[in-house]
Amino acid sequence: MPLFRAIEMTARCVPTMEGAGVRLQRVFGFSQAPNLDPFLLLDHFGSKDPDDYLAGFPWHPHRGIETVTYLLTGAVEHGDSLGNQGVIRSGDVQWMTAGSGVIHQEMPQLADEPLLGFQLWVNLPAAQKMMIPRYNGILSEQIPTIELEPGIQARVIAGELAGIQGPMRELMVEVGYYDLSLAPGARMGFPIPAGHRAFAYLFDGSGSFSPDAEKSVAAGHLIAFADEGQAVQIQAGENGMRFLLAHGHPLNEPVAWRGPIVMNTEEELRLAFTEFRNGTFIKHKPV
Repeated sequence: MPLFRAIEMTARCVPTMEGAGVRLQRVFGFSQAPNLDPFLLLDHFGSKDPDDYLAGFPWHPHRGIETVTYLLTGAVEHGDSLGNQGVIRSGDVQWMTAGSGVIHQEMPQLADEPLLGFQLWVNLPAAQKMMIPRYNGILSEQIPTIELEPGIQARVIAGELAGIQGPMRELMVEVGYYDLSLAPGARMGFPIPAGHRAFAYLFDGSGSFSPDAEKSVAAGHLIAFADEGQAVQIQAGENGMRFLLAHGHPLNEPVAWRGPIVMNTEEELRLAFTEFRNGTFIKHKPV
């Protein structure tokens, strides 16, 4: 097995509109998801213009997935059918396991700094598609920030890095999720567990993700890695770099997906939308 993983694919994020009219960048979605199992979607949202995001994401359903909202700056008010409500702010994470069904809203707010963040979708195994929903609100101060080497910092949201465990635990799918910053010219090898798929999304600066440092990638690009290899070789460009990196154990299960609901069969998908229309979608009362 090679030491470092090769790059399987690079792709630039695509502008799109979601919710009630939120302009965002789609890093990957339906067409790329089969190669990134267990991950389904990653959106990069944010703008200096509030008109691009204040319409927000009014009440809508989810079933069969986990949604992970990571806010770098700004504020987002949320509420859901589990009875949770509040505001997530800079550095916070909202990890919602939709399971059998949640209806929620995420509404960006005006704040002292512009909105910037990400939403990642993680698929649920067939055995947990209809589990009891749950919500985890993780404050910024609960997320450990570690200095791996001079000029290399990491926030550990989920998974383990250098002996430090992220605050999101008891996951339905074995995943790691990290926010990494490298100073100009800094270089590192990031370990990837055997059998896990992995990707990075570079959202600031430039750098390389392979032993060939000449193959530099600019901000706004997805980098998907081959399955073989023990680590990813990373080197920052002249202005440094900041990126998300995630790895997870693939489910290797069929996917039936339409809009905010992801199941295993078309029959399950049709049932979910029928239940949403007739008012029987929510299976568990608020706690």
